[in-house]
Amino acid sequence: MFDQSVLERVNPVFNTAKMTIFQLAAAGNQDAAAIANKLGLSFEQTQNSSSTKASPEQILAGMIMMETRYRTTIAMAEQTGFSTLIDLPCGYTPRSIELARKGKRYVGLDLPAAIAEAEPAIMSLIGEDQRSLVKYAGVDATNYSSMKNALEDAEGPVCITTEGLLMYFTDSEAGALCDNIRQVLKEKGGCWIIADPETALQYILTIQPICGERFMDVMKNSHQATQDKSDVKVGGSSLIVNPRGDVTANIKNAMMFLAGHGLKAERLIISDYLPELVSLSKITGEQAKAIRLNMAKCAYWKITPAEIGRAIDTEDLKAQSFDVKASLEAGRLSLRITGRVDTLTAPHLLTLFERVKTEVKSVIVDCSQLDYISSAGLRVLLIMQKNCAEGVTLMDVNHVVLEILEQTGFDSILNLLK
Repeated sequence: MFDQSVLERVNPVFNTAKMTIFQLAAAGNQDAAAIANKLGLSFEQTQNSSSTKASPEQILAGMIMMETRYRTTIAMAEQTGFSTLIDLPCGYTPRSIELARKGKRYVGLDLPAAIAEAEPAIMSLIGEDQRSLVKYAGVDATNYSSMKNALEDAEGPVCITTEGLLMYFTDSEAGALCDNIRQVLKEKGGCWIIADPETALQYILTIQPICGERFMDVMKNSHQATQDKSDVKVGGSSLIVNPRGDVTANIKNAMMFLAGHGLKAERLIISDYLPELVSLSKITGEQAKAIRLNMAKCAYWKITPAEIGRAIDTEDLKAQSFDVKASLEAGRLSLRITGRVDTLTAPHLLTLFERVKTEVKSVIVDCSQLDYISSAGLRVLLIMQKNCAEGVTLMDVNHVVLEILEQTGFDSILNLLK
């Protein structure tokens, strides 16, 4: 068994969960306060970082965000009526305590380092007659075997909730997580409720009414504190909606990323589920009103497996260094290309497109196994782009192919989910 300090150094992201549990406790959640006390957490340890000191506005916004996220996702999950809630990552949340009181099954999944600390502290706060309803397991969310073993005895259908995970993932990690969750939902039934895609937008809409003219300074400080505690680049995944620029287009891109992994999303507007919040009593009535109105502008997502599209026979299009799998659903042509698309193999790809182009509105190409694309291959993508109302999207593009796209200017012609 590894020493706890080794686990922390390998993956320090879980330390951000200590920040959020303290914020939830400060918002008035007694169970969170009991957990923070069990763990001996302090304000300085959880809110300040190595290079920043939390501002009063950050503290207020953090409390409101955490209470909103915690209580709203529970409301959404309970509305599904599913028998088991799977919390990924569970961090140090008191959700298991609350659901056990209600007689509901709960499975908390997180990094082994977090589980090693959280499980004994939280289980000690749950009555003996309710402990059989709660299970904790250390997992790697990008490793399906890890997930499957942890959920082997979970009763379906299930509701998986995710808060604060995807913002620390790369696209390859996010894609692996999507594939794993889709497999779990296919086996057990249910849905995935995720707060992450519009988290940055929600935070901005929460903190703006509090900060006023200090908004930019506070945002910069807040981002740096999160970055310090996580030790990884924050918000780099295509599933995280960038609040800058065209938010509608960025939401569409995130949903395209999901579609590329066989998932579809429904936006659940936060204000439609928002209960009364204790934390809003800590700011002015005008600020609280503005935040509530702003919550009508952002959403958490309810995600389910997409219907399996019509598979397209591509057996005759295989070549020595090329293969393509294709399916068509609701006007979207999904392609997974393996190998090279060059002068010899580009005609195979064009032949496939010509067979179905009258039915195609958009094309999404999984490039995770694409080794190389030549000018001939790019020409085929351009033909697709010109013949599709909604264009061509490339996802999981590796650095070799990305360099080719950038050198030829195709990175500005096609939609890239890197």
